[in-house]
Amino acid sequence: MTGVGRREFLKIAGTAGLVACAPVRLFANTAATQARRLAMVVDLRKCREKKDCTLCISACHKTHNVPDFGNAKDEIKWIWKEPFENAFPDQDHDFQAGLLKNGPAVLLCNHCDAPPCVSVCPTQATWKRETDGLVMMDYHRCIGCRYCMAACPYGSRSFNWRDPRPFIKEITDGFPTRTRGVVEKCNFCEERLAQGQPPACVKACPVNAMVFGDLRDPGSPARRLLESNFSIRRKPSLGTQPQVFYIV
Repeated sequence: MTGVGRREFLKIAGTAGLVACAPVRLFANTAATQARRLAMVVDLRKCREKKDCTLCISACHKTHNVPDFGNAKDEIKWIWKEPFENAFPDQDHDFQAGLLKNGPAVLLCNHCDAPPCVSVCPTQATWKRETDGLVMMDYHRCIGCRYCMAACPYGSRSFNWRDPRPFIKEITDGFPTRTRGVVEKCNFCEERLAQGQPPACVKACPVNAMVFGDLRDPGSPARRLLESNFSIRRKPSLGTQPQVFYIV
């Protein structure tokens, strides 16, 4: 060997090997690689303006190929509405304003900071993403034990008792369909976020009642909304730290 001694050659080769094995950062020096805390803010005051509106539900379910079995027993729901008193039983009292008590509350997975569903999953089919706090699911790892459903105190997960594919009116490309025996839930539209797009429900809302953003960013509309308005969360006493906030 000429020009470079054996020791120098091994040093160069070792360094090259480390570089080759290092993970590639596709979004280096961008917000995509920084630790964020993504959250949803739902303004129920605006939502009451469109009491019977279901555009957010339709957009979410169409985007994610959510089946419609036509009955409550087999219902698969990623986002849905319930009366305020059902969604927030700990907030109920005799003198609550009628508009609030009888008004709708938009519900979805809370993507908790301390998600109980994650700790009970035996196959790690559900996990919390360190980069942004989203609680994710791997449908291929799900064995249908439904421990996560039992652990979730918000009823945010659904189970496919039957093959869902025949009950999808029009399959949307770009998101996988599920199979019988698999649990599913809202994913905050992580596939749209990866493309720089807002969640489907946020985009579809005609009164901008749903605001999504990074709570660690002082300039985020979601954070500014929380800083300037009183908000509540579902069942805060459980210590799960839900990341869906409601302005009432």
